[in-house]
Amino acid sequence: MNDTENKIDQLFLNLVLSLHSAAMQQMGKLKNPMTDTIERSLGQAELSIDMLDMIKKKTEGNLSEEENKFLTQMLNELKMNFMDEKNKGEDIPPEESAKDGDSEDKKESSDIKPNEEDSEEKTAEKSGEEE
Repeated sequence: MNDTENKIDQLFLNLVLSLHSAAMQQMGKLKNPMTDTIERSLGQAELSIDMLDMIKKKTEGNLSEEENKFLTQMLNELKMNFMDEKNKGEDIPPEESAKDGDSEDKKESSDIKPNEEDSEEKTAEKSGEEE
């Protein structure tokens, strides 16, 4: 592998990690390093996850096995966390998240689903919850 290919591979991994970190912050799983507070915006998190999904679809057949596995794992982790957060309730404004914690209001589950590569057990559990 030459230097250019190595640089491109590193940039790809950094892009995936950047979107992953952004989505985790937007779900309130990580502190925003700029404000040092937990902020929650599920709409923004969903957009970050959708961007990673788009990257996966657009790069299909062009990634190494390791890159594909890495991207798939990142997406699955984000989608499972997103579904968990979506079931917790409404978004929390930044100023409220620092004071009050999570809202108790419930909201219907998201359209975001884990990739088909998730285990059949998770799919069966989801089916049981929806009935």
